[in-house]
Parts: sequence; structure tokens; C-alpha cells
Amino acid sequence: MEILVKPCGEFQTNCYIIDKKIIIDPGVGAFEFVKANVKNPVAIINTHGHFDHIWDDKKVKEYFNIPLYIHENDAFFLENDPFGYNPPKVKPDVLLKEGNYKIGDYDIKIIHFPGHTPGSISVEVGENIFSGDFIFDESIGRVDFPFSDAKAMKNSIKKFLKIPYDKKIFPGHGAMTTIKKAQKFLPSCLEYL
Repeated sequence: MEILVKPCGEFQTNCYIIDKKIIIDPGVGAFEFVKANVKNPVAIINTHGHFDHIWDDKKVKEYFNIPLYIHENDAFFLENDPFGYNPPKVKPDVLLKEGNYKIGDYDIKIIHFPGHTPGSISVEVGENIFSGDFIFDESIGRVDFPFSDAKAMKNSIKKFLKIPYDKKIFPGHGAMTTIKKAQKFLPSCLEYL
């Protein structure tokens, strides 16, 4: 599986492209990166609805005429930005829930990890997980934003700690990590939530 990444915009939000087919979190200025690196993409998936992860959704969706996926609890962000940055409004095509999906030729597992946002998800594809702003390398997503929820984040971390396998984690910002590495670090976060 080929994974391309480009940190985009002021907040260096990671936009990922899987096998030139699936685009994850096309943020500020991601369109040119996507356009240069895909041929016939099949979908855009947002890990959550914050403006820095969805900014180029509309441009990518319309240019390639492909569906946009986001968790049902975060769809409202696509039309109402509580931060006032006001990214281009766009309507999602598929409202995700936790579960398994077939997207193009890919078997994708969506895991709901609310806290950073109500509809924050991890996208599991093969041996890789795209965690959005839920988990970073030795850090977690903030819970002091509008619609964030520290209690939900605590429950999400407890849920994550029960994952029995190891895979690579590609977060929404910063460097890659792994499930096992994150599971060693995360218990200390529970004390501060």
C-alpha cells in the first residue's frame, strides 16, 4: 500500500493519499497535492470536521466527482464552522457510523472515537490507521474546542487501550506512531482529562 502525505496550511494538517485512490483530510491547499498525485480517486474521507481537515473537500469532490465521507456526528461542521474560518461549504455523500465499509476495492473499518469532536473517527485500511486528531505521536487531540468533550475523550482512550493488535498510526498532525506505542503513552493522559 502506497501512502503519500503532505502537511498542509498554517496548522500543517496531514493530507493522506492511499494508493492514489483514497484521499484523507484534504485541508488548506491540499487540492494541488491531490491533483498531482491521483489518477482516478474513489473517495474523500474526513477523520473529523474541523476546518483545517476539510478545507479543500469541495474543490477535490467537484473536480474529481467523487463521494465525500464523514461521520454523521461531524457532518454539521461542513456547513457551519464554529471557529469562524469559514471553509467552503460542502454536502457529504455518505454519513459514516462505526463499522465496516467497502470503498472502491478497499475494506475499511471505521472506529468512532469521540472527544476531540463528536464524530471523530479512525480509518483503518489494511495495516494502517489514520487517526485524525484523536491520537498523535505521544499526544492526544485537544478537548477545549467548541463541541469537544473531555469525558468522551476519556472513554475513547479506554476503548483504544483495548485494541488487541498493532498497526501503524498516521495522525492528523505530526509524525507516525503505532498502536502499541500509543497504548503505552495513553494511560498518563487519562489523569489529565
